Amino acid sequence: MTKKHKILMDAGLSGKKTKELLAKVGVDISQIDMVFLSHDHSDHSGGLGVLMRRYPQINAFANSGTWDYLLETGKIGKLPAQQINVIEPDQTQIFDDLEVTAFATSHDAAQPQYYVFGNEGKRMVFLTDTGYVSEKVAKTIEDADAYMMEFNYDTMMLREGPYSWALKQRILSDLGHLSNEQAGQALVDIVTKRTKQIFLSHLSRHNNTEYLAKDTAWEMLEHGDADVSSDLNITMTEPDDPTDLTEI
Repeated sequence: MTKKHKILMDAGLSGKKTKELLAKVGVDISQIDMVFLSHDHSDHSGGLGVLMRRYPQINAFANSGTWDYLLETGKIGKLPAQQINVIEPDQTQIFDDLEVTAFATSHDAAQPQYYVFGNEGKRMVFLTDTGYVSEKVAKTIEDADAYMMEFNYDTMMLREGPYSWALKQRILSDLGHLSNEQAGQALVDIVTKRTKQIFLSHLSRHNNTEYLAKDTAWEMLEHGDADVSSDLNITMTEPDDPTDLTEI
């Protein structure tokens, strides 16, 4: 949130669950005025239609490919046209005290993208659901104050786990998700002493553990060439429990 805006990144949970989790950190859902959508998969978009219809103050943002897919399929119901806003990859838009830059990611969705949010000289990056981090993306997101980064799977756990081989191939592909090692290497490439907060997210319940994700992040940052601040903090996030509000 900024002084003028309260923002949701994605809306995969039900409207009721979203309201409950926001209340736990002292935010009234009626104060949310912007939602930025990364892609059309239901765990990221499933609750958006309800939020838009129930809370008319919410302006929702996604790229044209994502909107076209959601509107054509009707997967989240009829959406109020006046609340639909477009931001395309590589675009930067400014909303009062909020600057938002969108960047394309690599995932098996209609047109996936994530965002860099800027306010009063501070930058926070959200990046999950991508099979790899390209040089172009790394350049866009480097030197931020905070990151929410996908640490989806431990490679050995995934390979030896219960998923079908087809699903394993999908996750391991360039259109899948980031492993602990891939995410850790991305952080090595982009983190600077400016970075004070890293939030690990989108952990697989079957193919990862909090210990493995966090240990990999720390080990790669400490032994890589990253210029890491001594007060860098790495925080785990939970899909069904809110993380305490943190001032960036």
